[in-house]
Amino acid sequence: MASTLYRKGDDLGEIRGRFAPSPTGEMHLGNAWTALLAWLDVRKHNGTMVLRMEDLDPDRSRPEYAEGIMHDLAWLGLDWDEGPDTGGAYAPYVQDERRELYQRMLERLIEADLVYPCYCSRAEIQTAASAPHGGEGEAAYPGTCRSRRGGCKNRKPALRIKVPNKVISFEDGVYGRIDENLAQTAGDFIVRRSDGVHAYQLAVVVDDALMQISRVLRGDDLLSSTSRQLLLYELLGFAPPSFTHVPLLYGEDGHRLSKRQRPLALAEMREKYMSAEKLIGYLAWKAGLVDCWQAVRPEELIDGFSLEKLTREAVVVRYQDFS
Repeated sequence: MASTLYRKGDDLGEIRGRFAPSPTGEMHLGNAWTALLAWLDVRKHNGTMVLRMEDLDPDRSRPEYAEGIMHDLAWLGLDWDEGPDTGGAYAPYVQDERRELYQRMLERLIEADLVYPCYCSRAEIQTAASAPHGGEGEAAYPGTCRSRRGGCKNRKPALRIKVPNKVISFEDGVYGRIDENLAQTAGDFIVRRSDGVHAYQLAVVVDDALMQISRVLRGDDLLSSTSRQLLLYELLGFAPPSFTHVPLLYGEDGHRLSKRQRPLALAEMREKYMSAEKLIGYLAWKAGLVDCWQAVRPEELIDGFSLEKLTREAVVVRYQDFS
């Protein structure tokens, strides 16, 4: 059971980072938090900032939400060097326009005999007696279809990657060294859904690799996805980026902020005459970048930004601060 330790992508040379929101709703304070920290991490290193729309889900993504996200980012003072509106050397910057690239990489995995069709339903996987739990209530796939012969007349198959029994290790910018044996925690995971949509794990690896992204800063809700993505980097022959996972924003009720919380949507806060500088200052205060809540522009935070200042603990937001 070998272990693979992945080096930091910063060794690749030019720093290229990204913010990759899903246009499935209005941008809220939690999205702004991640966007600000990712932007500061890139600008601190005089790098290139990429904006990519992850609209892979055809049922939930809307072009008006993508437009709203770009408007909100511009209002906050968070600019980008490459993106859906500005273009760039690695266009397109919208996942819906990159599906051919995902299919091409999937075919590479198929030709190498690294994937197989799976006809199991989610309910069957959840109730499988032999399935250990893979975190966040997700059951690890028990491998039912890996050795299956023949299909299922009434179901279209998903495609799963053959996960090797080895430990994947990497250094996270906030959490330090992470070790995970995917065979035990996740099992063979999906790279294409049964409806034909390419899975997030595959798409994000293809996008970051082909766009030459060297630094990924994102919410720690995606920390559990990193080992899966690192495996795909290895199987596809790409050099991985460095990863930093930052704590999410939570309300006093213990629930993380979401797009369903209208009062903390940036459009709503803007309508209540909250200035962009005041909002940036609040997030900077919560991140430990300034000593008190005060109006500040993003560029004023660059020199003092450091990953070492970020906590691993959830950051609590009081709703009354914005009432």
